[in-house]
This record gives sequence, C-alpha cells and structure tokens, in this order.
Amino acid sequence: MDFATPAPELPKRTIAYFSMEIALSPDIPTYSGGLGMLAGDTLRSAADTCAPMAAITLAHRRGYFRQHLSDMGQQTESEVPWSPESLPSAGEIVAITMQNRQVLVRAWRYDVVGVTGHVIPVLMLDTDIEGNDPWDRRLTDHLYGGDSYYRLCQETVLGLGGIALLNALGCKPEVYHMNEGHAALLALGLLEGHLGGAPLSSATDADIEAVRQHCVFTTHTPVPAGHDQFGVDQMYQVLGHERATAIERADCLHNGLMNMTYIALRFSRYVNGVAMQHGKVSQKMFPGYKISAITNGVHAGTWTSHHFQELFDAELPNWRTDNQYLRAVYGIDPAQISACHIKGKQRLFDVVARRTGHYFNPSVLTLGFARRAATYKRASLLLSDPARLVAIAEKIGGLQILFAGKAHPADNAGKGLIREVYAAAERLNSRSLRIHYLENYDWELGALLTQGVDVWVNTPRRPYEASGTSGMKAALNGVPSLSILDGWWIEGCAEGVTGWAIDDAESEEVEAACLYDKLERSIAPLYASPGGWARMQQHCIAINGAYFNTHRMLAQYRYNSYFPAGQIPLTSVADAPLRLHRRATDVHFAEEPVLSRAVN
Repeated sequence: MDFATPAPELPKRTIAYFSMEIALSPDIPTYSGGLGMLAGDTLRSAADTCAPMAAITLAHRRGYFRQHLSDMGQQTESEVPWSPESLPSAGEIVAITMQNRQVLVRAWRYDVVGVTGHVIPVLMLDTDIEGNDPWDRRLTDHLYGGDSYYRLCQETVLGLGGIALLNALGCKPEVYHMNEGHAALLALGLLEGHLGGAPLSSATDADIEAVRQHCVFTTHTPVPAGHDQFGVDQMYQVLGHERATAIERADCLHNGLMNMTYIALRFSRYVNGVAMQHGKVSQKMFPGYKISAITNGVHAGTWTSHHFQELFDAELPNWRTDNQYLRAVYGIDPAQISACHIKGKQRLFDVVARRTGHYFNPSVLTLGFARRAATYKRASLLLSDPARLVAIAEKIGGLQILFAGKAHPADNAGKGLIREVYAAAERLNSRSLRIHYLENYDWELGALLTQGVDVWVNTPRRPYEASGTSGMKAALNGVPSLSILDGWWIEGCAEGVTGWAIDDAESEEVEAACLYDKLERSIAPLYASPGGWARMQQHCIAINGAYFNTHRMLAQYRYNSYFPAGQIPLTSVADAPLRLHRRATDVHFAEEPVLSRAVN
C-alpha cells in the first residue's frame, strides 16, 4: 500500500535508533542473527515502556537468506524476498549524494506497538525508486550482501539517508544511537546540518564536539577483524572528496583504512560494550576512548512460551510492563513451572517431527545448541570425545542433542563446521544417543528451541562472545545453561543454581572434559530428580529472567547513555518533547518540557 500516513508524533521523538538490521516480525526477513534480534527486542521494550524513540534501518527487500542443508550437511542458500510496499510510506523522498551522483531514498514505516498501545515507528530506507541508477536501486536489497563497495554504499544510505529523512519529516532528536558502526556516517550528516551549509572543511573541534553531544554508540564486536573497514580509495569514490577529507581530518582512519568503529568512537559522547566483560575487552581494543558497559537483554514478552505467558499473566499480572515482577516466580509452585516447560518441550518435538520425520522422547534429557555457525562458536566441542559422550548417554538412560545455525554464505569454515556435526551425528546416533541438526535457524525455530530443550549449551572461544542472548531467552523459560564463562554468562552463572560453567582452559580437550564432567556428574543426576530440577527452573526465571531483559537494559541506556544524571537535555522548550522522567519504581518515559537545542 504505497500511501503516506503520519508517523505517531514523530517530531516529538527524542531518540533515533539506527541499526543495519532489525528483527521486526517472523514474516519480515530483515535480520541475520543476534544484532537484529537485539535491535528488535530493544524497540519492543521501548514500545512497552513508552519511550520517545524512532528507529532507522534498511528495507532489505531480498532478506538475508533461507538455509538449505543436504543429507551431508552441505549448506546452500536462497533469497527470502518480501514486499515493503505492504507497509505505509513514510511520505517523503530525499536525495543524498554518493558515488558523484544523486541517489533518491524513501522509507516504509513499520509500527512496533507496545502492550500499552504506544508505538515506535521504524523507518525502513529503500532506494528501489524510479529515477535512480539501476545499480543504486539494488542497494537496499541484501542484508550483508555484495562486496565491500556495496556495503559502504549501504552504510552511506543508512547514515546519511537516515538523517536526511528524519530532517524531512521534521524529527530532530536529542540522541542518535548507533547500534554498531554500520550507522556511523550519520555523524557526517549531523555535522553538515550543524554547519548550516558551510563546507565541512570549516568544521572545528567545537563543531565536532557539538555533534558528539548528541551521539551514543554501542559496539558489539570483541575482535578487530569484525569491525567494518574500507579502503581510502573506496571512501573517496563513494563519499566524495569533501566528506572523505573530513573523515581524514577528524582522525577516523585506522591502519590506513576508513574504519566505521573509529568514526563512531570519534563522534560519540558515550560508548558501551554489551556485557561487563565485553566492556573491558573493548576498552583494551580502544584505549584512547572511554568504554562503558550495558549488558544486553531480551524482550520477555516475545521469548517466553505461550504456556509460561498464561501462567505469568495469572500469577504476576504486571510482568509485561515491569519484568522485575518475574522475581516473584518464587511464589509459584515449582510443579507448575515444570508443567509449563514440559508443554514447550512437547511442542518443540512435535514441530521437529513434522519438519524432519525424526521423533524425540520428551522424557529424555535434551541439550540445545543453536547460534550462527562460526568457528569460534565451536559447535563441535560437545562432540569432541565421542566415546565419552556415548558412555554418558548410556549411563544416564539416554541423551538427545539438537543443533541449529546458519553459516554466512561466504564463510566456508562455518559451513564445514555444519558438515562436521552432520558427520558426527551419522556416526553416533543410536538408541541411547540422538543428535540432529535442524535446518534454517530463524526467529520461530529459535523460540521453539529456547522454550523446549532442557539445557542450553554455549561453547565460544573466550573472549570472542560479546554478550550472547539465546541463553537469556532460555532462562525466561526455565532452561539452565551449560556454558563457557564469557559474555553475559559471567554475570548470569550461579553454579548449580542457574546453570553450570565450563572452565576456561588452555586446551579444548580440557574444556570438553569439564563439559562432560558437568553433564555426567551434575546435570544428569539433578534432571533425574524432578523436584530439584523444577526448583532450578524456578531460579532461572527469578534470577536471570528478571534481570537479563531489554526492559532493564533500556532503563540503563536511559539513565547512563541517553540522559545521564546531571546532563541538561538538548532540545528547546518550544519543542516540548517527551523526556525521561525518572522515578524509583517507574522505568517509563513521561511528557515533560526540556531545555537547550538540537543539532539541525
């Protein structure tokens, strides 16, 4: 439906959230994994808590990809096209200059509606417009597709196109949140607006500081290779001489390359990692900048199973708007919690049977391992000592393991990891040990797995796990984790209470031995005690579910990043925007006029 309707109170939105990918709906394939899921959960919590936020992303008309796995585990991919024309238009077309030509950008609007009816408008940028160069019309087709030149053009559309569109719609936020470095070029757009038409070459340190006061940046990547960087020649070709020179003058090159993370660092007044440990790792990576930490969360209302939602609605009526009420799950009979999980487990197995023809026993201990198929995630660590694994399965009366995960189309090593798991399953499957790798890990399958398995396994190589959120989703459903102490699990692991830690060691053999020891000597005996297992499920929800959620996370962003204590907000009284109103027992936003001015 190509018609325009006004975004809800868009000029009053004081926070603009920029993210290359956002998981908005299972039917809209505009996400690849954790970053997009986090972005979507952030917006769902913003809607639930009435935050004055709007979001910017790309339309990704052809989605990420659908995974197909052969009988040998060989991954192939197909496009997942969708039609953004099914959404209302944002009502404006703007023009940006890149590659020495004009590129037209429009947007489609998706409304994230909270439990109170509050709406977060998401503007999905689209260059598939008549009048654009045919190559430019494809820039908003593929999420993380194409070569580095295509990626830089995409990130230019996100940053510069997003700012141009907000300006055209009369939205002048106080805070611009860059969720990863993909959106860093928004800072150039803000600087150009601040200069009011004067050349970028005239920008002073004071002008850069004025922009910095409106920008915050979240980094999600704990390794240097994971940060987007582009050749200087590409920078000049795509951005043009004036903008490229401005990036150089602002000291945003690193090792002779245009580095999106360094642009974001240079232009942000607040920078954070996504777990306490990740903040420390990032501080070492970027010693010239102050790096804080706000640990990720998940949207409880999205990832809690239908059965648990019914139980919580009956026993904890305010849990959807205030997730801290999940702490009161200690007032619920553990047997009711166990019964809800059993229903989720049966639902998972029913879906697996329909999809694959493989049947799993709901009374048998079941482990889940599902995440992007990357080598540092080490999916095969669980299978590294086949004889020991088989012996444990026989000793405890059976063991079932479900794997899932996509490898990036260009990641041959990740694809090889999937084949390894397939081969191991072929060798090891028996009456006592069942292993299966599920195809096309997506939103719906992720929900089924985190709601249905008994133990969530995570074995990353330290310190490469920035945060991780799948274990948080599992905890909301009473599922404990067995994990390497990295990312969020350093904060979430209470040994024998919310799960178990796999000891960090110099060799994978030692780590695998610890995993097997915990499985045989701690997990299996507790699973054999229904009452004890139900109490652990209760602890997972009360301790980790009540904390590792995006309601809490967003409150921390409000108080520490967006509007820190003592900072005067940056818009005029005439704008009278929605502003954070802090109360000890209320994490919601409220209407309140604020002082100062916004960057134009």
